[in-house]
Amino acid sequence: MNYVPGTASLIDDIDKKHLVLLRDGRTLIGYLRSIDQFANLVFHQTVERIHVGKRFGDIPRGIFIVRGENVVLLGEIDVDRSCSALLQQVSIEQILEEQRVQQQAKQETDKVKLQVLKDRGLSVPKADNLDEY
Repeated sequence: MNYVPGTASLIDDIDKKHLVLLRDGRTLIGYLRSIDQFANLVFHQTVERIHVGKRFGDIPRGIFIVRGENVVLLGEIDVDRSCSALLQQVSIEQILEEQRVQQQAKQETDKVKLQVLKDRGLSVPKADNLDEY
């Protein structure tokens, strides 16, 4: 097999099931249908997988276009191997509720950390301005 540089190396992966991790933290699973020279990806039968602890839920998304600059990780999924031994699948409603509770707990922890830093005289940028740094 010859080495093909860049996104051309993904041509052999078309029509295979893949997992893609996006820059915003979302995880998508679907069949890779198309690519271009900018690593833009088109997925079919896509689901967004949400993980909370050892549980997960899948939200159907259908056809999904991912801009190449947002891809952190892309990997083929072994469709013959089951993940049920490691993770427990739950309903969409249940995983969304667990995610909301987890995010609230993180926000409260972040508030406490921010207050401790302020009490020690350290300046911390506001969350709105984090993209500037």
